[in-house]
Amino acid sequence: MGDGIAWMGALHPTPPSGTPGTTGGISLTLARGVGTDEFLINLGADFDELAARLPSRELTFPAGQLGHHSPLPNCAVYGTCGEWTYVVEHWGMATWATGYQGKAASMLPCEGEEIVCLTANRYNPPALIIHAPGARAHRADFGTDTGQGSPLDAALHAAGAVFPSMPEAAEDEVVAYYEEHGARLPELVFAAVGAYTGVSVDQDAVRNGTLPGILITPAQRPRPASAASTGCR
Repeated sequence: MGDGIAWMGALHPTPPSGTPGTTGGISLTLARGVGTDEFLINLGADFDELAARLPSRELTFPAGQLGHHSPLPNCAVYGTCGEWTYVVEHWGMATWATGYQGKAASMLPCEGEEIVCLTANRYNPPALIIHAPGARAHRADFGTDTGQGSPLDAALHAAGAVFPSMPEAAEDEVVAYYEEHGARLPELVFAAVGAYTGVSVDQDAVRNGTLPGILITPAQRPRPASAASTGCR
């Protein structure tokens, strides 16, 4: 498990896909202080599918019914590293981010938990960092920090993932910097989050579909809190 997570950012420009075993357009959600199964159920995981612990390459996408709307399920692979649960998605967004921003009760952060989410945000760019070191979340576009002076912000600066911005820098300086370094920005952001959390995810396991996977359909997001979790949610 020495791959880190910077490789996810390096593959960011690759077109996203919801199918198992792909690596383009990755979004990553990390959570600690909450059980892995509980967190995945809050995202909309099916109880039986979660219990089966099937490798993502063995997941069966349900066939659409003729004449009926059948939303495309999104594949997520998951695992644990240290005290963190990680959820890797390839469909262009992070499920937790869409649910949290939609104020889904099951996805609101709680005291005693910490969530770091890097959502590709392909349908409403730019890509975002969402950091909830408790019950309150802070957002930042890729290339900026959350403004909280947190250890995560320090890691972003140390990795070179915070770019010049106006009005602190002149417009031509900002444009020139993004033109020169912008292609590496996602890789730098993921590297910073890896340094902050210590999380490493095996690239071959994601690519080959050997990590356990779940299917989450749009109809399952958001899920009512009463059906999804206990405690403060």
